[in-house]
Amino acid sequence: MRNSEAGCRVKNKTPAPIQITAEQILREACERQEAEIRCPPNHKIADSGELADYSLRKRKDYEDLIRRAKWNIRVWVQYAQWEESQKEFGRARSVWERALEVNYRNHTLWLRYADFEMRNKFINHARNVWDRAVSLLPRVDQLWYKYIHMEEMLGNVAGARQIFGRWMNWMPDQQGWLSYIKFELRYNEIERARDIYTAFEKQYGDNEGIEDALLSEKRLEYEDALLSEKRLEYEDALLSKKRLEYEDEVRKNPLNYDAWFDYTRLEVSAGNKNRVRELYERAIANEPPAQEKKYWQRYVYLWINYALYEELDAEDVERTRAVYRLCLQRIPHEKFSFAGIWLLAAQFEIRRLNLKGARQILGNAIGKAPKHKIFRRYIEIELQLGNVDRCRKIYEKYLEWCPQSSCAWSKFAEMERSLGETDRARAIFELAVDQPTLDKPEPLWKAYVDLEISEGEYERARRLEERLLDRTMKRRRPIHSEDGGLSWLEDNLAPNRKIMEAAYNWKRQRVSSLND
Repeated sequence: MRNSEAGCRVKNKTPAPIQITAEQILREACERQEAEIRCPPNHKIADSGELADYSLRKRKDYEDLIRRAKWNIRVWVQYAQWEESQKEFGRARSVWERALEVNYRNHTLWLRYADFEMRNKFINHARNVWDRAVSLLPRVDQLWYKYIHMEEMLGNVAGARQIFGRWMNWMPDQQGWLSYIKFELRYNEIERARDIYTAFEKQYGDNEGIEDALLSEKRLEYEDALLSEKRLEYEDALLSKKRLEYEDEVRKNPLNYDAWFDYTRLEVSAGNKNRVRELYERAIANEPPAQEKKYWQRYVYLWINYALYEELDAEDVERTRAVYRLCLQRIPHEKFSFAGIWLLAAQFEIRRLNLKGARQILGNAIGKAPKHKIFRRYIEIELQLGNVDRCRKIYEKYLEWCPQSSCAWSKFAEMERSLGETDRARAIFELAVDQPTLDKPEPLWKAYVDLEISEGEYERARRLEERLLDRTMKRRRPIHSEDGGLSWLEDNLAPNRKIMEAAYNWKRQRVSSLND
């Protein structure tokens, strides 16, 4: 025993060179401690049975909490809100009623109960709650204000007025009377507001407080009106200054269409229709001096903005139609044209349900200034309306105007194929591949072959491939004449192909004979 005590004794009792205090040990332990993350367990509900068990368990927990702390209003509120989240509105309403039986003098309970009814759009239930609340707690002004606000938001002005009358019977403070007067003034009931003020004067005699409140309100209204007037004066001054700047710019260079754009935009923001129209008329009067398309592009945009202003802002249909008509008359279509202005005019007529006018505009466009974009849009409109015969006629005019367009031939054949007219599509492709010149022949031939393959006509597809191969066996080489001219000579490579086939057959026979 004595030996074991001697072994446990500390032999070196000198202090260590580095001393560690208890405070430092505790601080390091707290710093190195990992934060405990407490996440609620994920409870996944698979069917209605599990949902019923979960609801029963939660209700039991809330009932136990209420049994232990019946006076705690927070538990009642959480219980009712949970029932609301489960869409059990009847149960939630029962919880609120039980909470009011415990403490009906707590106006917060009434406010939350009424908010629950309003939030779920039970208007009659909310009215019932508010009516009970103001009957039991008539001295709580917040309940009256909320009740009146709900009726006013619902547009029940007569009901709100009746609630104000009930409130005034309880003789509230002057703020309540002032709210009643403001309510009547909001709906321009001046006589009613004057009668309320007289009733308040008879009841209290001293009307200094409410007079001061009304005077303060009038003073604020006057100050707001004064500020608005000053702001309008400032805006007018700024507008006049900008007008002078733009007038100086367009006077120096009337063909500066960007300045006209900015000037018209300024007047449109001001909102004076007569001034805007006068300015647009002045702007479009400055026609470009040279009849070249690059000089007319910005000028045509002036007309487009003018037409859009008349249609969208001024909402004048006849003036919009007149603007488009004058613009189309002004453009020299025999030299150049703009497909966009034709299409805008046609789309305007379609928006006005004037299909005849739109067709007339697009027909004039095809006759005076045919363009790929106009043809495609016209065909698209007629196809949407289901007018297949019109689409065919337009395609015919399209191909008369531009027979080398492979895209037009393909689209025409594709339309016939979509309608189930395979023979028509095949005939169109035949006419297309027989054209002397095509801008993109390869996609056209491919579409033709794909048509035959999709129809199961593999022999026809094979013959088409052979025809295509025969056509591609020609080579063009340049021939320079003595006078410096250039011509092209086509060399048929078909004989070379036959020679290569004969050589290939001879080689194959030679190899087979050597193997034997």
